[in-house]
Amino acid sequence: MFKVTELGSKDIINVADGRRLGPLKDLEIDADTGRVRALVLRSPEKYLRVFRRGKDVVVPWSGIKTIGVDVVLVQLPGGESPHS
Repeated sequence: MFKVTELGSKDIINVADGRRLGPLKDLEIDADTGRVRALVLRSPEKYLRVFRRGKDVVVPWSGIKTIGVDVVLVQLPGGESPHS
């Protein structure tokens, strides 16, 4: 078991291409069951290193492959990469 604050400090890596996807921004939680449905990550692109552009990355809970000590390995649906 782990705390959400611990999850926020881990690197989130896409297993399809080995890239960091960005920091945890939020969690989607099912109001009926109380279960986490998805991780919401900040958009990986920055404009002039200040303003973020693009959409946040949503990783469904089923896309999480493993949660380790330092990293979270995920597989995005359809093998997509937010960096392409």
